[in-house]
Amino acid sequence: MENPFDNRIQTVSELTRSIRGLLETSYSMVTVTGEISNLRRPSSGHLYFTLKDSDAQLRAVLFKGQQRYLACVPADGLEVLCRGRISVYEPRGEYQLIIDFMDGKGTGLLRIAFDRLKAKLEAEGLFDPARKRVLPYLPRRIALVTSPQGAAVRDFLIQARRLSPGTAIEIVPVRVQGDGAAEEIAAAIELLNRLGRSEVIVLCRGGGSLEDLWAFNEEVVARAIAASAIPVVSAVGHEVDFTIADFVADLRAPTPTAAAGMIMPEQRLLLAQIRELQRQLATAMKRQLAAARRQLEAEQRLLRDPARLLAGHAMRLDYLRAELAHALQAKLGADRERVNRLSHQLGRLDPRNRLLTHRGELGENRLRLFFLTRRLLTAKRNQLNRLIAFLDAVSPLAVLSRGYAIVRLPDGGVVRSVKQVAPGVALRLTLHDGSLNCQVTDETTSDSPTKRA
Repeated sequence: MENPFDNRIQTVSELTRSIRGLLETSYSMVTVTGEISNLRRPSSGHLYFTLKDSDAQLRAVLFKGQQRYLACVPADGLEVLCRGRISVYEPRGEYQLIIDFMDGKGTGLLRIAFDRLKAKLEAEGLFDPARKRVLPYLPRRIALVTSPQGAAVRDFLIQARRLSPGTAIEIVPVRVQGDGAAEEIAAAIELLNRLGRSEVIVLCRGGGSLEDLWAFNEEVVARAIAASAIPVVSAVGHEVDFTIADFVADLRAPTPTAAAGMIMPEQRLLLAQIRELQRQLATAMKRQLAAARRQLEAEQRLLRDPARLLAGHAMRLDYLRAELAHALQAKLGADRERVNRLSHQLGRLDPRNRLLTHRGELGENRLRLFFLTRRLLTAKRNQLNRLIAFLDAVSPLAVLSRGYAIVRLPDGGVVRSVKQVAPGVALRLTLHDGSLNCQVTDETTSDSPTKRA
């Protein structure tokens, strides 16, 4: 390809600007890792240094305005990961890296992986608030996916015991840090969904660095949370820590202790609310009775024959009392029957009773299967014997054993008529115990006198 600048004379400034344009276009955003050396911070506040490895070096600049986003403190000898664009400093004709982001090498790679996975899952709709479900108000059973040795699980249990002592909590032990931890967490979520006995799943872990919390930033954990039919609460790290699991979960709790309070309402407060509602109900009933009494007294004053009307109202009151007593008895009877029915259902749902029932059914099914299999084998054996007898009856070998033979031509065709052969033709006779090669010397038909071969 012909260079358009070959045929004209350029100044140094023009050529440098052209090179700068090409570099800024071709390397508009690069990610590079290296060691900081020759770090300088002049009065302008900008940082100038060299990124180097064992074979090369690159000048770099980090302007003052970008330094508030730094995740690490730059220093000579520090291994860093930088993102930025390549440009040219025209006064010296040197190309350099203008940095937009810088972090420690290990943490920086994890942060880039975090951002990429977050963008990918967000594009798939896994963070969409519309897919998140509301947790049950009073869960009866909670599954805690965590490390049993961590302080986070103790904080959660202490808070849960204080708020709602009657809630059953199942601890599913997993590793929450290190190789294989993400796979264990995902497997625990899938197992709890298969069992289906918990109403809420809580992912619980204390605070730590980005590397410590990385198991909850793995795609396998995010996919398991999204696929869970049981609502999932992410209680990972401190309030300032965010993981991919926080974005996918149905609810994000800032700490494990806060998670217990967000899932379980405080039993003491619920009882206080019930007592307050009872008090309000009693006050309202007293107020209505007082109003009814005042209305009755007002109407009594307007009546001409209070005694007769009073007797009528007394009869109606007795009738209403009887109806009320009957209604109360019926309601109490219905409630008692419902309690008995629920108790019976609870007894029927006892795993021990169901286990005994299924164990008996299994024994019966095994016995039934044994007899059905034996009956089927007997029927199939009889059918096989009948087919064997039938095959023996129609077998050509049985016919041959009675003195008959199969006569074949040299080409293998079966002779069915004397018209198919002529004197001198070689024939092959198949008997029940072997075969013979013969030659025709004469022929005799059924309508001609018998001739001897």
